[in-house]
Amino acid sequence: MISQPDIGKSPRVPLFSVIILNWNGRALLEECIDSVLGQTIDDYETVIADNGSTDGSVDYVRERYGDRVRIIALPDNRGYVGAYNVAIPQTRGEWVILLNNDTRVETDWLEACAEAVRNHPEAGMFTPKILEYDHPDVIDNTGHVMYADGMSRGRSRLEKDDGRFDADEEVFYPSGCAGVYNRKMLERIGLFDERFFAFGEDTDLGLRGRVAGYPCWFVAKAKLYHKYSATWGKYSPGKVFFVERNRFWILLKYFPVREILLSPAFTMWRYIAHFRGILKKQGATYRFTESTSSWKLFFTVLKAEFSALAGLPHILSDRYRFRKTRVLSGAAFRDQLRRFAMTAEEVALKD
Repeated sequence: MISQPDIGKSPRVPLFSVIILNWNGRALLEECIDSVLGQTIDDYETVIADNGSTDGSVDYVRERYGDRVRIIALPDNRGYVGAYNVAIPQTRGEWVILLNNDTRVETDWLEACAEAVRNHPEAGMFTPKILEYDHPDVIDNTGHVMYADGMSRGRSRLEKDDGRFDADEEVFYPSGCAGVYNRKMLERIGLFDERFFAFGEDTDLGLRGRVAGYPCWFVAKAKLYHKYSATWGKYSPGKVFFVERNRFWILLKYFPVREILLSPAFTMWRYIAHFRGILKKQGATYRFTESTSSWKLFFTVLKAEFSALAGLPHILSDRYRFRKTRVLSGAAFRDQLRRFAMTAEEVALKD
């Protein structure tokens, strides 16, 4: 459970707690923090969750921003999920916003989020319009979509922001880059699963909220700009490992039994699509092999699968435990998978 901290001299609970995650990102912080502090509303607090940085990030934030930004400094790197699990209970907002440090937000970003909160009181999650930092007319994502074996990616990624994404609509779940979560929902369903460490953790939390009955809405007017994979790199072995391992855990924790049994066929089809991408010199898989090698990719995926199997007892235990908060039937979950689906070709052939 998340308990409210002792808030001392400031009894007012803000609408939002904006938590910026940082790990050796001093060069990214000024633009990100300045944009957060420049909002058109003031009903929020700004917090830095620092993951044991060694590049002077904490001292820089303390000296530049003083008491305008609260610092939660961890002694070592706890990963995306570990840092947020420490930071979230120490914040006060009714809604928690988890923001990457490689972002810049528009001045009315929080104002648009506040309007969405008022318009959709049934929602437990929101996701903003996330645009490419270097190409602001290109979508980074507008929430997430999912393939039939648990693999996910940003919805409408790399499409032009040409007016098709200017209306609020229901989506599957938020991007971990800038997800907005209701604190009461988190109190009910719990925080991040720290076994994920990085990648897929937003999917895990988003699906847990979904199966507990909380919708997610895309907020078109809440715009921010993201330097995609500035911390991990777009095609790094570490990213491949965590993405592949964690999607397997997602599958086993939340999918209906029928979909789990059918998933090996979908995974094989996805692997075929990846191979086709390599031959066509297209997609993230090709980019990875271009910078390293096909053998490196093969052994990274194999390592991920073995790691996923090693964690199986804990994952199955979680599946049983989450039955207490699950209100979505297997048929209803299946329907959502169809509504927010993507194809194997989308997984393999898009960057």
